[in-house]
Amino acid sequence: QVQLVESGGELVQAGDSLRLSCAASGRTYSGNSMAWFRQAPGKEREFVAVITWSADSTYYADSVKGRFTISKDNAKNMVYLQMNSLQPEDTAIYYCAADRFGLAATNKNAYTYWGQGTQVTVSS
Repeated sequence: QVQLVESGGELVQAGDSLRLSCAASGRTYSGNSMAWFRQAPGKEREFVAVITWSADSTYYADSVKGRFTISKDNAKNMVYLQMNSLQPEDTAIYYCAADRFGLAATNKNAYTYWGQGTQVTVSS
């Protein structure tokens, strides 16, 4: 089992920056891919960004490319999402997720482990 705990969500204004953190514990290993998803009210959970645990490859949704950066600290078992130039449409609950096979997928069904989420609200 892998446990994930997100933190860092808060209410900010449009144009502000925010950094989300995800602490991983349990049976983490170098094969996991780590991703961020988000879910706005009344919408499906959508892919935001993914990073491979060992290869440092990253991939982003078009909606956040150039504004968000995913990174990790293997020594601390932490994954981060730096979000810049936030817009009201970025308002959502942000979830950290880990897969089991290092696929670095964008489909939420590929991820086995999920955190409880952290709320990000961007006011205009």
